[in-house]
Amino acid sequence: MHIAPHDNRNQPIVDAGHPLVPLNYFNIVKLTKGELFGYSLNGYETCIVPATGTIKVEVGGQTHTDLGQRRKDVWDGEPEGVYVPTGMTAQITCLSDNAEIFIAGAKFDQVLDPFAIRADEIDRIQYGSDDTKTHRKIKHILGTKYHGRVGRLLVSELFTVGAGGWSGFPSHKHDTERLPDETRHDECYNFRFKPDYGSGLQMLQRVDNEPGEAYHIMNRSTVLIDKGYHPCCVLPGYEMYYFTILGGRSQRSLKQYFQPTHAAQLHTIPGIMDMVAKFK
Repeated sequence: MHIAPHDNRNQPIVDAGHPLVPLNYFNIVKLTKGELFGYSLNGYETCIVPATGTIKVEVGGQTHTDLGQRRKDVWDGEPEGVYVPTGMTAQITCLSDNAEIFIAGAKFDQVLDPFAIRADEIDRIQYGSDDTKTHRKIKHILGTKYHGRVGRLLVSELFTVGAGGWSGFPSHKHDTERLPDETRHDECYNFRFKPDYGSGLQMLQRVDNEPGEAYHIMNRSTVLIDKGYHPCCVLPGYEMYYFTILGGRSQRSLKQYFQPTHAAQLHTIPGIMDMVAKFK
């Protein structure tokens, strides 16, 4: 499902219990200096990530200040975040002139402890190649190093390296709970392009070797991945970013099932298996 760019007025874009991706939650909050935004979400753990701007987050008796150093856009520095446990009240204060804040969530009932993720704690990986048109890098905000401190939520930022190219390829899916081959993880993306009038394409192929769906994605598009193989691409001459939320049904580790038709390319694209390992 494609949700076109719009002013959500600080209301959830993907609310708790969404019929397509019930394991996910997603909100974008925009604040000006001194403004506050508070929330508490029962049954969902969340992660607060400033897309741009600097904020203070108060949660569970902790205060995390000067969070987020990006000004112009998501390419302007490293991400930071705060993990907010299920049902706990978080208050965000905008410290910069403006701030745009992602709130990513996954369904999870157990109450853990809040913590901050600073820029020097981000887990990074770069893979693919210019020759295969798959060159990209991932910055894991809530990645594998936080197993045991997070329930079901994985949060990352993905960037194409250079202009044009494909991401999410070789095509994979994670819509069926059938371990050890695959896990059920609902997924949401929010896209950005550089320059911001760029655009791309999100494919969603429900069944191998049968025609699927395709969405024209633009700056600030949100895509919900409920079922099927889901590669995406950006037009030549533009860079693409997408904020990625994964919520697992039975476990946090993601087990992707690669599309049989294209599985041979797992061995032709540099670094793919290292990328896969970072989601486990």
